Amino acid sequence: MEQAEVKFYDYVDDALLKYAVVIAKYQGKWVFCRHRDRDTLEIPGGHREPGETILETARRELMEETGASEFMLSPVCGYSYRDYGMLYFSEIIALEGGLHHEIREIYLMDSPPDHWTYPLIQPKLMEEARRRGVI
Repeated sequence: MEQAEVKFYDYVDDALLKYAVVIAKYQGKWVFCRHRDRDTLEIPGGHREPGETILETARRELMEETGASEFMLSPVCGYSYRDYGMLYFSEIIALEGGLHHEIREIYLMDSPPDHWTYPLIQPKLMEEARRRGVI
């Protein structure tokens, strides 16, 4: 089975972007989500909805998947793994909202998890953000 490679870009045409992923910290801890149907952890993010800008997707996914009610959000880079996505970093100021029905719980951690939902993609997104000096 052939594995796709994660590639990174300084620019991706907005029309190609299908996903927004948000590496987030809250009070110095990494924020990860656990989907209700999985036992693994993931970085908040998801599919772009019709009519949304990719920034709106990032904001919505962060709020739905973490309960973030106040936060700063900045772009890191575009990426591709079969499809194109946009990677963001967020410093969450307040976690006061409810979680979206698909997310069972969030985890605040000192380091990334050992058991990723998307082990071929998400650790590489964090590595790239670190390489770019964002995290």
